[in-house]
Amino acid sequence: MTAPIVQRLREAAADLPEERVSMQAMAQAHGPEAHGTLLLLMAAPCLLPVPGVGTVLGLGMAALALAMWRGHTAACLPRRVAQVELPRQWAQRVLGLLASAYALAGRHARARFSHLAAAGKRSWTAVAVGLMAFIVILPIPFGNVLPALAMMLIGLGMVFRDGVAVVLGLAMAGVALCVTAGLLLLAWVLGSEWMLRLFSM
Repeated sequence: MTAPIVQRLREAAADLPEERVSMQAMAQAHGPEAHGTLLLLMAAPCLLPVPGVGTVLGLGMAALALAMWRGHTAACLPRRVAQVELPRQWAQRVLGLLASAYALAGRHARARFSHLAAAGKRSWTAVAVGLMAFIVILPIPFGNVLPALAMMLIGLGMVFRDGVAVVLGLAMAGVALCVTAGLLLLAWVLGSEWMLRLFSM
C-alpha cells in the first residue's frame, strides 16, 4: 500500500497544473477518503506557515472530530475546506510532506493493537482530534505545529491500523495541550501585570 501512494503523491506534486491548488484537488490526488486520510490531509498544511489556512482547516478537523464522536463511518472533505486554495508551491510541499509521512510510516507502522486505531463512537481519539482542532484555530504563533504532528500520527495510525501510532499521537496531543495551556497562562499573567502597571501610573 505504501509505495503506490507515495509515488502517486510525488507525481501529483510534480504535475500540479494550476498556480493555485484547492484542497479538493489534493484530496483527489491523495486517494479514497477515510477519517485517517482526511485527518492527514488537513493536518499537513498546518505545519507550514500559510496565513489563514489553519483557521479553516481547524474548523474542518473539528467537524471531522464531531463525525468520529457520533460514530459516522462515511468521510468527506467539508465543502468550505474543499474550496481552500494554496499557492502551487505550498501545495507541492503539502503533497511532498504527505508522501514523506507515508514513506516513513511504511517502514515502521504495521497492524497491531488495531482496536486502538478504530475511531469508534464517543472515542478518546475523537476528543483528542477536537481539542487539537481547537488549538489550531487559536491565534498562537507556531501553535499549530504540535497539534498538527499529533493529528498526523493519529491519522497514520488509523490508516495503517497501528494502535501504537495512535497512542503516540494521543501522547503528543497531551503535550500540545499542556504547552498551549502554559502559553495561555503566561500570556494572561503578563497581560495582567501590564494592565496593573498601566492603571498604577
